[in-house]
Amino acid sequence: MFFEPGQHKQHGLPYNPFKALVVPRPIGWITTIGSDGVVNLAPYSFFNGLSDAPPMVFFASNGKPRSQDGGKDSLRNAEESGEFVVNLVTWDLREAMNATAAPLPPGESELERTKLTLASSEKVSVPRIADSPAHLECRWIKTVDLPCTLPDTGNHMVIGEVVGIHIEESLLTDKGLVDLARARPVGRLGYMDYTVVDTIFAMERPKR
Repeated sequence: MFFEPGQHKQHGLPYNPFKALVVPRPIGWITTIGSDGVVNLAPYSFFNGLSDAPPMVFFASNGKPRSQDGGKDSLRNAEESGEFVVNLVTWDLREAMNATAAPLPPGESELERTKLTLASSEKVSVPRIADSPAHLECRWIKTVDLPCTLPDTGNHMVIGEVVGIHIEESLLTDKGLVDLARARPVGRLGYMDYTVVDTIFAMERPKR
């Protein structure tokens, strides 16, 4: 089959399959802090690394455009404070992550729906989720406003430089490698589906 994105229901399927084909997507579980001191926590499945020298990540915020309410809390907070933290989502934290996806009113903290605890960061003022075994402290670099084909909606790619990394020592092997099978990070698939990383294999890259 073939269809053009944006052609509503041209594919004849019950749901748009695009997100089910770009998989698995790491989940950026983003903490930010507002000017009112309220800590915001939200998962973003449009999230990934951009570079490693310096290390940079992005998360894409899809919601109301700036002209209406400044966009989502994470977007606004990251821009205003210049900081955010990425918390690793693991199998044990899947339910808490899902709870923080609730569309709450601006200024209301998603943390109140969970039993998660906060921990201070080293290089930024935004706190980390203490229950997560790994964190990336980030300084906001820029926001790229992207085209959007939906009415009354905006697409904003938030880019941050990683200035601090926390790793729980139980995730490290005796060779100093991160053992992701121990962490069991959760990834986003399409629809309401997720996956967990617990099977890992290695392949040597070609030398020429």
